[in-house]
Amino acid sequence: MTNLINKVRSIQSSKKQPSILVIGDLMIDHYIWGNATRLSPEAPVPIVNVKNESTTLGGAGNVVQNLVALGANVTVAGVVGDDVTGSQLIEILESEGVKTNTIIKDSTRPTTIKTRVLAGRHQLVRVDREVTDPISKGLEDELADKLTAIIDSADIVIFSDYNKGLFAPKLTQRLIKIANDYQKKVIIDPKGLNYEKYNGAYLIKPNRKELAEAAKTESIKSIDDLPEAAKTIFSQTKTAYLIVTLSEEGMAILTEQSSKLLPVKATEVFDVTGAGDTVIATIAYFIALGFSVEEACELANHAAAIVIRHVGSATTTIDEIIKDMEV
Repeated sequence: MTNLINKVRSIQSSKKQPSILVIGDLMIDHYIWGNATRLSPEAPVPIVNVKNESTTLGGAGNVVQNLVALGANVTVAGVVGDDVTGSQLIEILESEGVKTNTIIKDSTRPTTIKTRVLAGRHQLVRVDREVTDPISKGLEDELADKLTAIIDSADIVIFSDYNKGLFAPKLTQRLIKIANDYQKKVIIDPKGLNYEKYNGAYLIKPNRKELAEAAKTESIKSIDDLPEAAKTIFSQTKTAYLIVTLSEEGMAILTEQSSKLLPVKATEVFDVTGAGDTVIATIAYFIALGFSVEEACELANHAAAIVIRHVGSATTTIDEIIKDMEV
């Protein structure tokens, strides 16, 4: 552990910033905060007296914010609607120093907004405004051309898939081929059951439930069940690594030949929201800096331990990770 801490400090003192390209489903998380002390006379539902509203990046945007907090140079690619919300999303990204020239506006769909209504800490309802159909062939070509023009400057590529229409199988394979042609590692946070579309990726990071569903097994009841479930994914994707997040049990590093468990580092768990985004961002960040997958996962385990001590999506910094490792 001491050697890893020293290695992180050495990179930190060099002020080296990896350039990371994030391709993903972009959305806005909209929160309405208020009090609910009575029921509506019109229906048995609470009446919320609104006290405050807030807007943050959601989906792939949370991965981006984690990378920015760690100190990466980030370019983000994806599709938003040609609307006020899409412009707001781009403005938020640019205010954090993120390059957005590979974000495409689609006039046929709205920018995805997830509105959560909360009374105190209790979420009463979530309202989603979105279209999840695959993007058009014309937009696929435009996105592929934009990425081909800039991908050589990236140290690593993240796909942040939230199943919102961007990662249709043919386009996903096209984008992986572009990255591989330029010898860029692709790290994927997956969604859905079709992992064949991720064929050619370097690393895929499902959680336990996602792996069980994609491998078409009833459940993964213990750590011992992971290698058997993983065989299906290795066969479909030819990926070098599967990193499986296991909530309170930590994470597992799987290859076709081996498996290793990294126990959870958290001492307190308040909210696991966004922890997966922190993990994928931290892994990519440190691999881009030349760390091994095992070292990057160890650091990501500490990063996840930090963010789940907070309520809501959170980010962490290199200093906080070092401090957590020293405890």
